[in-house]
Formats: sequence, C-alpha cells, structure tokens
Amino acid sequence: MVPAINMEEEIGKTVGRRLGGSPLRVLPSETESNRKWRDSGYGVHARRGVYRFKSHEEADQWLMDRLTRKPAN
Repeated sequence: MVPAINMEEEIGKTVGRRLGGSPLRVLPSETESNRKWRDSGYGVHARRGVYRFKSHEEADQWLMDRLTRKPAN
C-alpha cells in the first residue's frame, strides 16, 4: 500500500487556508442553555454605560446588589 502523503516532503508556507473549525463556534445546546438562563430572570440587570465608583468595594457591592436582586414578576 502506498501512503497518500509524502512524509519526506517539507511543507512550505501556506497563506489563506483555515485549519478546522473555529474554537469560538457556538453549539445549539449552548445557545439554548444561555436562552434559558436569560429568561430565568437572573443575571446582571444594569443599563449599559460607564459607571464610576469611589472604591473597588463600592463597585463590588453595587454588582452584588444587581446580581442578587429578585425579578420584578
């Protein structure tokens, strides 16, 4: 049997060819899990933007208040 690849040959530089899939690919099961978590009402409920705090402790307390807040329903 003759090998399909010549192992003795040196491979030159290849430009513009992808190897395999993306490591950042999202699986449908992960998407469904993320949707369920979002719809459960938990997570950070804060508007987007820049928030300024006087200390790291104040920022941590603000974040904990947002994380532990119960849903409005």
